Amino acid sequence: MVVPTRPPPVTRFAPSPNGSLHLGHAWSAIVAHDLAAERGGRFLLRIEDIDGARSLADKPDEFRRDLEWLGLEWEEVPAQSTRLASYEDAARALLARGLLYRCTCTRREIEEAGALIGPEGPVYPGTCRHRPPDAARPAALRLDLARAIFEAGDVVWEDEVRGAQRADPRAFGDVVLVRKDAPASYHLATTLDDAADGVTLVTRGADLFTASHLHRLLQALLGLPVPRWHHHALLIDETGAKLAKRRGSPSLAMRREAGEDGRALATRLRAAQFPAGIALATA
Repeated sequence: MVVPTRPPPVTRFAPSPNGSLHLGHAWSAIVAHDLAAERGGRFLLRIEDIDGARSLADKPDEFRRDLEWLGLEWEEVPAQSTRLASYEDAARALLARGLLYRCTCTRREIEEAGALIGPEGPVYPGTCRHRPPDAARPAALRLDLARAIFEAGDVVWEDEVRGAQRADPRAFGDVVLVRKDAPASYHLATTLDDAADGVTLVTRGADLFTASHLHRLLQALLGLPVPRWHHHALLIDETGAKLAKRRGSPSLAMRREAGEDGRALATRLRAAQFPAGIALATA
């Protein structure tokens, strides 16, 4: 029996320009780059720059210098800020099908409602789904998750690390797909962008494994191509916490400007030889 072979994968690294890259980003970029290179595929760079004033104009060039310093080669695709029409079209289509509803609730109001805690914080209790919100207040658009799951039916996906999965995004509740302060949420934008860029292997940290259940549901609702996923292990600091911009993890730019050898650093990361206080962990 002839076993069908998969075409060379298309992977991507998609940083947000709201701060400098750190070792965790380097590791994620290296994983995506190497999986594509090993299989004769393509590695893309996409800048996710729709976060308003938090998107810093100087960071994309810094990111490019960082990736070059690590010895990576990539193809750059259009940034998210050029794709706003596609987000609007998708949201409009979901709204017309009754799968989105307006929500004016603030985070404090959700917390005061005694919401359960999910992957992204308090899970929305459905307040505006049960009553029409004030039309004068700024509104986000939320996914009616129960209705979406019913319409999509049984949806499956495959992770290279954890195997076959059945999509179960219920932990998110009625998640926001169009924010009050941005053209789209991360969930909607990255799902649409991966489809538009022809990404066939979505690589990202194990901390986003749960989000992939939601993204697979969105693909089913929007009729998008279905990639495979590869959720890699995470780099952690000496306290056991995931490296993060908000915790001030040392940046690649600082290392680069201090004269460190980026290619040597990449080699150590590939060999699981991490600097003091950093280890590999699964989430």
